Amino acid sequence: MFKPTPNPPHTPSYLFIVAPNANTENLLAYACESLASASVMASDFAGFLEGTHRNTMLGIQQVIMLGELAVNRVLDNIAPQD
Repeated sequence: MFKPTPNPPHTPSYLFIVAPNANTENLLAYACESLASASVMASDFAGFLEGTHRNTMLGIQQVIMLGELAVNRVLDNIAPQD
């Protein structure tokens, strides 16, 4: 079906924003900590599940963990440890 009028422009919500002056290292550190917390929560929740639901949750936890590892690698690349 043809729509005669275009969609109205969407104005962004500023309810939740990241501070514009936040630097890359701090943002990545926060992302890493958030991913680590999500990984633990998913792993703990998987303990309450059985069968395919447990496997699905463990798969989600593994994807979260891989994201955490990637963010950690970026942090190591921008701020190498001596």
